Amino acid sequence: MTAGPDLPVVLAAVALPFAAVALVPTAYRLLGTRTGYLGAGVAAACFALLATQYGATGTVGLEWVPSLGIALRFRVDGWGLLFALLASGIGVLVFVYSAGYLHPGRTLVRYYGALLGFMGSILGVALAADLVALFLFWELTSVCSFVLIGYHDDDPDSRYAARMAMFVTVGGGLFLLVALLLLWQASGAVFSSPTLSLTAMIENADAMRAALREQGAFLPVLLLVAVGAGSKSAQVPLHFWLPNAMAAPTPVSAFLHSATMVKVGVYFLGRVRPLLASTEWTLLFATIGLVTMTVTAVLAVAATDVKELLAYSTASHLGLMVAAFGFTTAYGAAAGTFHLLNHAAFKAALFLVAGIIAHEAGTRRINDLGGLWRDLPVTAAITAITALGMAGIPFFNGFYSKELIFVAAYDAGQELGGLAWAFPVLATLASVFTVLYSLRFLAMFVGDKPAALGEVHRPPLSLLVPPAVLAVVAGTIGVAPEIAVGAVVEPAIAAVGGGPGDPHYVVPTEFSPAVAMTAVAIGGGAAAYPSYDRLHRTIGSGVAAAPSARANWWYDRALDAVDRAGAESVPRVQNGLLRTYVGWFVGAACGLALLGYAAAELSLPAIDLLGVSPTILLVLLVAVLAAATATTGPSHVTGVLLLSVLGFMLAIFYILASAPDLALTQLVVETLTLVIFLLVIEELPAYYSDVEESVAVRDVALSVGVGATVFVTVLLTTGRTESALAGYFTEQAIPEGGGHNVVNVILTDFRAFDTLGESAVIVIAAIAILTLVLTRDRGESP
Repeated sequence: MTAGPDLPVVLAAVALPFAAVALVPTAYRLLGTRTGYLGAGVAAACFALLATQYGATGTVGLEWVPSLGIALRFRVDGWGLLFALLASGIGVLVFVYSAGYLHPGRTLVRYYGALLGFMGSILGVALAADLVALFLFWELTSVCSFVLIGYHDDDPDSRYAARMAMFVTVGGGLFLLVALLLLWQASGAVFSSPTLSLTAMIENADAMRAALREQGAFLPVLLLVAVGAGSKSAQVPLHFWLPNAMAAPTPVSAFLHSATMVKVGVYFLGRVRPLLASTEWTLLFATIGLVTMTVTAVLAVAATDVKELLAYSTASHLGLMVAAFGFTTAYGAAAGTFHLLNHAAFKAALFLVAGIIAHEAGTRRINDLGGLWRDLPVTAAITAITALGMAGIPFFNGFYSKELIFVAAYDAGQELGGLAWAFPVLATLASVFTVLYSLRFLAMFVGDKPAALGEVHRPPLSLLVPPAVLAVVAGTIGVAPEIAVGAVVEPAIAAVGGGPGDPHYVVPTEFSPAVAMTAVAIGGGAAAYPSYDRLHRTIGSGVAAAPSARANWWYDRALDAVDRAGAESVPRVQNGLLRTYVGWFVGAACGLALLGYAAAELSLPAIDLLGVSPTILLVLLVAVLAAATATTGPSHVTGVLLLSVLGFMLAIFYILASAPDLALTQLVVETLTLVIFLLVIEELPAYYSDVEESVAVRDVALSVGVGATVFVTVLLTTGRTESALAGYFTEQAIPEGGGHNVVNVILTDFRAFDTLGESAVIVIAAIAILTLVLTRDRGESP
């Protein structure tokens, strides 16, 4: 029998990084640059806590907002533990690396605080089983990455990259939020009431899919999830933020943009795969993933910077994982899960190697580097193991998961036929370019050393040990993949709905379509490598000649358009005139109210004018005539007196409607208002004769809109006789309050609401009077 997770342990693992953030300022004063070792200790503690949950499966949590069904739920299973252990395990190495890589400065406090917060957010995403908790942790990763990418806040490129990452990932998060809301709504047709438990939805996947299709929400959910996950995992056309994010320090790139944050989208696809798996799912995500895998692999060949090459290659491998989870076979689940582990090992190591190169050689330009194995022999060995794993060469870790994606792509093409045969073609073509850029990265360590490179020093152990550990992990998986598969991969595959099939994790000894695809990829890449420089120049010149083909170009144009629109609209909206501010505020409020009524499909109640007393109709007619005449009055005095007539007519209406208390209040307020206006009216500037015709038309339209909104609101609220609140007051509050009039009972027994309303009226009146007094000595143009 499978043991359940331990709630205190899981909570401690997620909360520990956030608690450690508060200790960073003090730790930095005591430890200086060695604060990284504190972060490493926190990450190691999280790893140890999570390791104790190995083999456990289940959901634990705490009530958060019970009235709304919101809880801090965590799901512990093979998939969540794999991702969480990767985040905390690589976190240990990144914190150690940071201690030797970064120079002392005040920004280190911000750096380590954000890095700890980021790790805690990733652990939260990995284990979250509640939609609200999942979204909150999801957005926290974007906030922390914004701080980390913008670490060099005095560098315009760093600020630009941080804003871009925030804009794309948070914008994509809004799409995900809508998808989660649609899932929540659909769950109401499956359960007794809508649930926020993602675990419950997955456990009832068939019923949830049926409910989504019945409500016409299945395809919208798929598209929204694709945008949300694609923005986080840098899928085409939202891939452009990832290369720009390389402005961040190298440890950040290794942690956020190869091992954890960019895999959040992939992780989420794996999590909801059992819930949404279908033919549409396969067509959508297999296409997105393989197109991303191909496009970004080609762009990696055009890269001139070491980290740029690794960034595009990261997007390419993320595309491989998205495509893998898009295939609903066991091979698809195995490829996505296994490659998540393999990619984290070799790509984090390669980013750390890139940091060593930049730190010791003083440059990251690929064409300026060569022959580094003589000065950096250990680093060269690390690079050989991890770069060949990235290329998918047999007996290296990346080979096994890439072989699985070949099988899944070929099977999908065979099953679906037609255009689906593009799946294995794209997977093979992308792998050819993967071999190309992997060999180019490795070539920096072989051949002759450029004369201009100068002396390259050996890195300190704090920089060398973390990538070496990752290389050992990658090498061990390459030699004995069954160790990793049995320990962590198979439990994760089961959690993402592996489906029928029996994936193999060995170097094949018999010919198959997948073996042919591997041979074409490796052979094609090796054969094309002598022409690498020509391909590099051709792709680079092609991209430069057609900037509109780059997503980055569209992003810049979109932001420029927003800036221009803002520059043009601000003088119109914020022109210093009270009339303008009131107009925009009231107009927007009325527009949103009417749109809300329309979206809720509310209908107006029937109005029976024949049943209204003729006396009341006469009073209301006089009020309407007074209001209409006030708008054309020749002076302020006339306007104020006519408005008072309107107010006194309303008081008479209340008397006729058997509401003497309201009538008394109306009379007192109207009398005081009239007296105050008459006292200050001589100090007011003349408005009416200076109003332009266009402004008058605008004011009339606004007034009609406000009147229509209030009119509709009153009808909708007073026409709902079935309201539970109204029933409470009429059936319970009046008898218990000992009165006969509901208004009197409310005023006496619910004084807090009445006082709040009165206070608001007083504040508004005071602001209005203050404004009139301050503007008494100057006129105001429209």
